Amino acid sequence: MSHATSRPFKVLGIQQIAIGGPSKQALQKLWVDMFGLEVTGTYRSERENVDEDICAIGAGPFKVEVDLMQPLDPDKKPAVHTTPLNHVGLWIDDLPLAVDWLSAQGVRFAPGGIRKGAAGFDITFVHPKGNEDSPIGGEGVLIELVQAPPEVVRAFTALAAQSG
Repeated sequence: MSHATSRPFKVLGIQQIAIGGPSKQALQKLWVDMFGLEVTGTYRSERENVDEDICAIGAGPFKVEVDLMQPLDPDKKPAVHTTPLNHVGLWIDDLPLAVDWLSAQGVRFAPGGIRKGAAGFDITFVHPKGNEDSPIGGEGVLIELVQAPPEVVRAFTALAAQSG
């Protein structure tokens, strides 16, 4: 059964992948030293128990962030290093509308609601597991939904128009 016709938002593309490990240095060996990604920023949060380096693949509106994350304290939650492919982030054209619609369809969101993320965009997370009230989850995968800025929405819309 397809809800495609009534879906009031679009998933535009991949915004980020976040990879966790006990040591950012080990992650950098592959992603920075071997693959040649550039570290474009860092983010530390006690609340989220994370020390991350923000890298990038590509450029402009099609840039994909690659976050290399280690825990500030390996014994605390969230344990960003225990799920090596920690989460994937998706560009959403209208995040509040998407959250309202998805919630109404039974999608479970992680606590915290819509808030500013590490890169400055509004974000929220689809919970890895559904529950009784909201049975649709990520089936074990944490998924970040990210509000795309206008230039990203325009770029993906233009690309879709060319290929359509």
